Amino acid sequence: MSRPAPDAPIETRWEGRFITVRQQGTWEYVSRSHGIHAAVILAIDADESGRHVLLVEQYRVPLGRPCLELPAGLVGDESAGEAPETAAERELEEETGYRAAHWRTVGEFFSSPGMVSESFTLLVATGLTKVGPGGGVGGEDIIVHRVPLTGIADFVATKRAEGCGIDVRVAMLLAGGLLEE
Repeated sequence: MSRPAPDAPIETRWEGRFITVRQQGTWEYVSRSHGIHAAVILAIDADESGRHVLLVEQYRVPLGRPCLELPAGLVGDESAGEAPETAAERELEEETGYRAAHWRTVGEFFSSPGMVSESFTLLVATGLTKVGPGGGVGGEDIIVHRVPLTGIADFVATKRAEGCGIDVRVAMLLAGGLLEE
């Protein structure tokens, strides 16, 4: 599909509470409504047995099955002007039951830029302390997995074999193994 002319008008085809379908020339795409974006958390927990990463598993309607993901949530869906760091702190505790002593913002990334304009801010959380049960809010029914980094490839393969979808952001955890071959 060719790139639309820079002055081609952007038309809204449909808008809901969280997403908007837009068209510019012949190009159709989806964006988050009201400037909302996401915070994605790479939560790394270390103890005497090594380094672990927190992953969450939850049912995703568009997939029609559970999906293995990094903890994440929307920024600004509850209050305008919310900082990604604030949303990340809230979402990490809601979804996993952990709080982090240290945060590092990696930057902004785009999930599927050929079809979706949504961006997310990736944050690394360390110095984790378990403070609650996790599992999400409002019937999210999130399952929390604390996975050794050395066993991440096997864990992902097992979840895939069980029929679980795998979010693209989980691929970054496999990069070391992918680069070795």
